[in-house]
Amino acid sequence: MDDKKLAAQNAASEAKYIRMTTEPVDKLVATLAVPTIISMLVTSFYNLADTFFVRQLESDSMIAAVGIVFPLMAIIQSFGFFCGHGSGNYISRAFGRRDYADAETMAATGFGYAVIFGLLICVLGTAFRSQFVSLLGAKTEATASASVDYMKWILYAAPFMTGAIVMNNQLRMQGNAFFAMLGLTSGSILNIILDPLFIFKKGDTLFGGAITMPFGIGMGVGGAALATGLSQLVSFAVLLIGIYRSDNIKIRLKNMSFKPYYFKGIIQGGLPSLVRQGLASIATTTLNHAVGIYISSGEMIDAVQAAMTGVSKLMNFAASALIGFGQGFQPVCGFNYGAKKYGRVREAYYFCFRLSFLVLVALAALGVIFARPITAALAGSSELAQSIAAFTLRSQLIIFPLMSWVTLSNMMLQNIGMTGRATLVAMTRQGLTFIPCVLGLPLLIKIFGGDPLLGLELAQMCADALAFIIALPIGLQVLNGMKREEGEKEGS
Repeated sequence: MDDKKLAAQNAASEAKYIRMTTEPVDKLVATLAVPTIISMLVTSFYNLADTFFVRQLESDSMIAAVGIVFPLMAIIQSFGFFCGHGSGNYISRAFGRRDYADAETMAATGFGYAVIFGLLICVLGTAFRSQFVSLLGAKTEATASASVDYMKWILYAAPFMTGAIVMNNQLRMQGNAFFAMLGLTSGSILNIILDPLFIFKKGDTLFGGAITMPFGIGMGVGGAALATGLSQLVSFAVLLIGIYRSDNIKIRLKNMSFKPYYFKGIIQGGLPSLVRQGLASIATTTLNHAVGIYISSGEMIDAVQAAMTGVSKLMNFAASALIGFGQGFQPVCGFNYGAKKYGRVREAYYFCFRLSFLVLVALAALGVIFARPITAALAGSSELAQSIAAFTLRSQLIIFPLMSWVTLSNMMLQNIGMTGRATLVAMTRQGLTFIPCVLGLPLLIKIFGGDPLLGLELAQMCADALAFIIALPIGLQVLNGMKREEGEKEGS
């Protein structure tokens, strides 16, 4: 880079530093959060669209296949978020220190590692696809066959998925949420357009016969995966353009470093994400196997797995608004913590918590009231699947507003480099609490003469309550510690 370009980039970085450390935090968070909320909602909506269009195939096993492959998606995302959050958090703190050369090295390193991890998943997953489907919890022949079709295209797209996640997070963590939003929404909109074209063939009817497809490829559930893979490729390309069109630190692979120092930096900021997403994969796989343990009928297994798939997609959609809001908080947190402006970090945190809690209460109330029509559109084609899904959704929504504290605490701890505590909070919801609940509750209910299905339905609700109990004192301790440090700083 010549001297003029370096001077221009440093000037842009300095202006960004001043904005992030002086502008009122409520206005700053809101400005950064709006595009991230939109991008998260659109991304989650296309995940819902996948399930919605597969639902039109009128097969519980097809919907169950989407749920079977979800742990694979979580694994791919876990490595993307590991490198994306690890490098992004490091970069935002480097900006706070005004060390822009160090930030540029980390940008290339995080991206390079992510693509390497994606390629490894693609190669290994493709080689052992049939065995992988069984490992993830496919219990009937119809579901296993559909899962193999769906998984193939997801594996091919893995390197682009991990790379896109890194670029999205690096854009966000440097305060360029608008470009991140463009990258995610462009792929998501394409996915929604391609889904019906790839899933159905000419003459197929949708929505109870209301629409007849004039054309289509007719790939079934595999078409939904191909649409997802192509959309990820488009997102990757748009995000790459966004990196070079914005005032972001540019990703130049020649700057990639294999020094342990930078990989340690990725671990410090990204390990909680790797653990959280990895445990989400293990938790969903455990649920799939628990269904096989406690439910004996093949038809019933498909119905339960289809119901749980639909509920999972719906809850992820609801949580996406919270995650998007938290992503608006993260760059504010990282910049100001790096600049030792701890009062601004606390102010931003409590602003986000109060507002997100109230919004989640409203969303939960609507979900409880309209649970049955909502689940009828997504959670299985059979009456049994829809009934199971409606009860499960209501139970989870009752506790859902408490997740605002858990999510924001995890983001703050991860952002400021408290890896151990961030990892602990990240482990609570899907690991430390859910896995014991989903395996133990059905058994406990069965011992007392009840239907073990009830334990499967209530497992996530119980896990969420326990996660809040664990996360509350951890978050308060760190926030109070920052308050003391700010007071000592002012008194000195």
